[in-house]
Amino acid sequence: MNEYTIGLISDTHGLLRNDAFNYLKGCDAIIHAGDVCDDNIITQLTSIATVHTVRGNMDTNINYPANDLLKIDKYCFYILHDLDRLDLDPQAADVDVVVFGHTHRPESFQRGTVLYINPGSAGPIRKGLPISLAKLHLKNDRLIPEFIELRD
Repeated sequence: MNEYTIGLISDTHGLLRNDAFNYLKGCDAIIHAGDVCDDNIITQLTSIATVHTVRGNMDTNINYPANDLLKIDKYCFYILHDLDRLDLDPQAADVDVVVFGHTHRPESFQRGTVLYINPGSAGPIRKGLPISLAKLHLKNDRLIPEFIELRD
């Protein structure tokens, strides 16, 4: 197996912080889990790596898919914005990782064989919530989430 680092970002709401951009440098791919709100953000992120993006509830003027299924090495990823709108059984569909956003709360948890991960919000400050993104390291047949709190 090769080693990969996948950048996970969500809920930028039109703001791509320098800190976020810099932390994502060196990633092999980037997943944006919706509420982009400005397509220039995806253009900028594409200068780092291939970007896989889904539509969030605030992406009314941007045409991204509601969800996406992709394969990176031997791992299958399912991406959507709002976990409450999950429209398949990830374990039955052989999905390894579900990436979501919407709540603005960074978290990861395991359900059966599936890792669920929300990088949190990298956009404007929300009272009481951190500004964050995540990286998912695919290494030695392991999925290792790393959460990063942003400063600027």
